Amino acid sequence: MTSRSHIAMFSTANHGHVNPSLEVIRELVARGHRVTYAIPPLLAEKVAETGAEVKPWNSTLPGPDDDPSAWGSELLDHVELFLDDAVQALPQLAEAYDGDAPDLVLHDITAYPARILAHRWGVPAISLSPNLVAWEGYEEEVAEPLWAGPRSTERGQAYYARFQGWLEENGIAMHPDPFVGRPDRSLVLIPKALQPHADRVDETVYTFVGACQGDRAAQGEWRRPDAAEKVVLVSLGSSFTKRPDFYKECLRAFGDLPGWHLVLQIGAHVAPADLGAVPDNVEVRSWVPQLAILRQADLFVTHAGAGGSQEGLATATPMIAVPQAVDQFGNADMLGALGVARRIDTEDATAEALRAAALALVDDPEVARRLKEVQAEMAQEGGTRRAADLIEAALRA
Repeated sequence: MTSRSHIAMFSTANHGHVNPSLEVIRELVARGHRVTYAIPPLLAEKVAETGAEVKPWNSTLPGPDDDPSAWGSELLDHVELFLDDAVQALPQLAEAYDGDAPDLVLHDITAYPARILAHRWGVPAISLSPNLVAWEGYEEEVAEPLWAGPRSTERGQAYYARFQGWLEENGIAMHPDPFVGRPDRSLVLIPKALQPHADRVDETVYTFVGACQGDRAAQGEWRRPDAAEKVVLVSLGSSFTKRPDFYKECLRAFGDLPGWHLVLQIGAHVAPADLGAVPDNVEVRSWVPQLAILRQADLFVTHAGAGGSQEGLATATPMIAVPQAVDQFGNADMLGALGVARRIDTEDATAEALRAAALALVDDPEVARRLKEVQAEMAQEGGTRRAADLIEAALRA
């Protein structure tokens, strides 16, 4: 039994980054540890439900309800926002923990100040990664080609100079790239099946514990209609949801399809009235208890975020992947390679393409077999309990 310790978790206010950590935090609290969680107010209530003490801080990042265009359209737009936020967050977080330094730091991959504070306090830091991690050769195969253009610009060089200077000011003798992408220790909160080149991941640093989902009862329930022979859930997550034309194609694909029931989550940026007439076999929601529906669904049309992808795998639900941004394109390809999904890019996601893929997937016994195999593999990864065990082992060490 590990004695009661103070564990501090740091994250940004993004559902896709916070949700994967919540069950781990809940388990650590249940084991008797004092857990503080530094999070902007937007998600403070959700964090508090785990039993953790909230340490609020103010973020400058666009929130889930902001227009997606606030993130910009280029790589430098995106990373500059994270650096700006980290620089202004660090003094807030240092003040919040003044006289209350933890025994161990847990942090999301976007929580840059956490590694600096762990260094300042002289305590171990463990990344909780909600998506894929770097493999041996990642820099040469992915990062260098991706950054070749931006690095050659005056703006890109200024970004790196500012980041490097910020690290040096805070006693970190690292280049920004490994600081962001190469943690000292990481628990990976996705199934290994979703990790590209998993055989080249350094497992002395990265441990795949798989999905840490919990029962999600607090999110509410959902009941499958008695007359529904097939249920399809459509969700593009919480950020990149301003896609009225795509939702209309989904209505055309599944609306009035005999025996089918469509649950259409449209997010905060589209109103039901924007979709026109809605058939009787369709329910339109701004938000849904996703896992509760997937446990009863026959098909999942998803943006292939890490959270949604692993929920589809955990519930053995065939998927149509319609990626919208960042890692979702790679996740969509991984799901396709596993034999459990079809990728259809947004511009190709016509009603006809969606319907054809749906009918093929739900009636394919090989897809069902592969889903059951992956589901069984995920169950062996340990999930929440294994993550908490490893964190306690780090405390003992």
